[in-house]
Amino acid sequence: MADVVWRLRSRGCWQEAADLLRPQAGRDPTAALQRAELLIEQCLFTADRWERAEDALRLAEASVAGNEHRAAASCARGYLAYVASVLGRRDRLDEAQAALGRTSALLPPKAPGRPLLDFRRGLVAENLLHDPAAAHSAYTRAHEGARERGDDLLRSSTWCHLAGLALAAGDQERARQGFGTALKLREQLGFTVGVAPALASLAEVSEPAEAERLRAEASRLVQALGGVPVWLARRLGMLPTQSPAPDGGTVHDPRHGIS
Repeated sequence: MADVVWRLRSRGCWQEAADLLRPQAGRDPTAALQRAELLIEQCLFTADRWERAEDALRLAEASVAGNEHRAAASCARGYLAYVASVLGRRDRLDEAQAALGRTSALLPPKAPGRPLLDFRRGLVAENLLHDPAAAHSAYTRAHEGARERGDDLLRSSTWCHLAGLALAAGDQERARQGFGTALKLREQLGFTVGVAPALASLAEVSEPAEAERLRAEASRLVQALGGVPVWLARRLGMLPTQSPAPDGGTVHDPRHGIS
């Protein structure tokens, strides 16, 4: 089951993966949390299906058993609020910070969930609070924690975001190393849906001819996956210029992804 869910997730088939977990989710808190995380990731890549993610997360929150599950559910709640905020659905910054703060209070310093929490706090700092120093500190903690735990998928994201901060600070060489490593890890893991954003980011620090090749490859991959992630498809000119969010707000256009 885990292998099938991973293959579906890596190809952007989040709903199909979530449907496989539905029977277990009603009786197993871990499965309920995994299902909620899948549907939140779908929101991240599609800027859609918010109600399904909310429903799945409420089910997970209702089934928590013990501090570990409670912390994981709170971390997911903070992440959903973050994604909704950064994609312009509505401002849920206060909710995101409160939920991630609760998660931190529930987790011991060396808990397995710490690296993911640190990464998500870095996302909030970078994309909502616009505090690169706080983001760098949180990403660095997450990066080291992911390395210690052998979590290469999370490490691909920390590499990418640390590289984005390096690029913003004018360090092209460090940015190139980070984006290149993130791309390599995602290709090795077979996380296909995350490869195109890494290609596009690497293109920003590549020579013109190589950058054109990388962007063309990213565009082909986005098209093959049905136009996801939508924010990258828009940036690559494959979708119309960003439209207003459902609540009348503005959809952000993140440069190096939002997760």
